[in-house]
Amino acid sequence: MRDELRRFLMEYQFAVDEMLTKVAILRDEFVYLHRHNPIEHVNSRVKSVDSLLNKAARRQLPVDLPSIREGITDIAGIRITCAFTSDAYRVLDSLTSQRDVQVLTIKDYIANPKPNGYRSLHAVVSVPVFLSTGPVDVTVELQLRTVAMDFWASAEHKIFYKFAGRVPAGLVDELAEAAAIAADLDRRMEELHIEVHGTTGPDDPDLEIDDAVLGYFLNNR
Repeated sequence: MRDELRRFLMEYQFAVDEMLTKVAILRDEFVYLHRHNPIEHVNSRVKSVDSLLNKAARRQLPVDLPSIREGITDIAGIRITCAFTSDAYRVLDSLTSQRDVQVLTIKDYIANPKPNGYRSLHAVVSVPVFLSTGPVDVTVELQLRTVAMDFWASAEHKIFYKFAGRVPAGLVDELAEAAAIAADLDRRMEELHIEVHGTTGPDDPDLEIDDAVLGYFLNNR
């Protein structure tokens, strides 16, 4: 079974490689054509066999590949960190608009933060991976957030790990306050960006944010 799972996880690594290529092309295009790079950092991962089996057990899934494929959508993940909130929406729109990328779900935790203050864009997409035996549709979870959001999420994760999930109430309140401060920083930096460059990227009238695009993500989360 472990050998089958390793072979199974290769498909997810190939899907990550496919999406990373799309991200790299997008970033290079923005730099070359628009002189504006909305992507600051990119990280990716594919769950290990042990991590995958543990999650399947927690969800009480049958230990077979079809059940795992259907029941766990974050086996492969890519996190894209952007400078501005508008960039996160722009990059997600650019990726999900590609013809071979099928959008399965979108959750907008920027417009509607989680109770603990967490903010990010989450999307589960499916991309075809072409193997010797034929194409396979593989899911990848995308997370897009600003630098401030990413810093907060990383710190929050470390604190919860330190306390094994049982974080004192005082720290929980401080984390929520810090999340609000990070959100306010994002808002202020976006305003400064707009004041300097307008609603577009530097020297590029084609980078104006489409209100219809923003409305889609706000109303279809």
